[in-house]
Amino acid sequence: MKTNFSLLLSLFTFFTFAQGFQGMAVYESKTSTADIKARMEGNKEISPDMLKMIEENMKKMFEKKFIMHFDLAASIYKEEEKLEAPGGSGVNFSMGGSNGTLYKNVKDKQYIEDKETFGKEFLIVDSLPSYNWKMTGESRQIGNYMCFKASATKKVDKTDFKNFRMREPKSDDNAKKETDSLNSNKKTNFMEDIEIPDEIEITAWYAPEIPINQGPGQYWGLPGLILEVSEGKTTILCSKIVMNTSDRKKIEPATKGKQVTQAEYSDIVVKKMEEMQKMRGSGRRGGGGFHIRAN
Repeated sequence: MKTNFSLLLSLFTFFTFAQGFQGMAVYESKTSTADIKARMEGNKEISPDMLKMIEENMKKMFEKKFIMHFDLAASIYKEEEKLEAPGGSGVNFSMGGSNGTLYKNVKDKQYIEDKETFGKEFLIVDSLPSYNWKMTGESRQIGNYMCFKASATKKVDKTDFKNFRMREPKSDDNAKKETDSLNSNKKTNFMEDIEIPDEIEITAWYAPEIPINQGPGQYWGLPGLILEVSEGKTTILCSKIVMNTSDRKKIEPATKGKQVTQAEYSDIVVKKMEEMQKMRGSGRRGGGGFHIRAN
């Protein structure tokens, strides 16, 4: 009797997902900036008002909501649009551009993403990253779904600013002298102490009850919809799921913009930021731009 029930449930699930199925998931992303905040609080050149403005902008940059519409083979993932409050702060952490729609096709193993960066439109077309997922056997409830844990290692793109971390200070005497010399010539260039790691550990929680090979951002490749991902200091959590939504969307990629690969786009962004850094540095020593270091 139990076997027959399991078979009926499996058949019901199959037919449900085979009849023009489409779903919608809402994800909320949060990134810890405690280490950056602590470093800034120790900088006497940063006033309380400036610190408050920086914290407000970091919150806008690192706390976001995304909507993902998906079917059996593909998904579109886009940040929720919201109106800017009047009289925003004067410090900008936009890092040069804004994201459009991320299209992911797990059947073709390809993604297409449109981005507006430094006033230009780009269309990134590339293969989906391959994750070597390891099943841990752990499980827990997320909302109404029983989820299972998987882990992997991810290479970090050099323009993935949410994975910034504070660079560890050097301990030798010569490094200290060099640092003291630089500090005597700069004001608020605290971004010089930030770097991006080469790799980070990621954990994902997926729901086999929703047999869709999808997840937030570029995450995919597990036998069920990914409801939560932790990558470095960032956690992306699903807060709402609607199955067979009546508000159906065209799940198709954007088409506008200069077509580039992810590597080509990253090189363009880094070179532009280095160019901006040099321009700012020519005005005063220490600049005020961003220093991106690979560790």
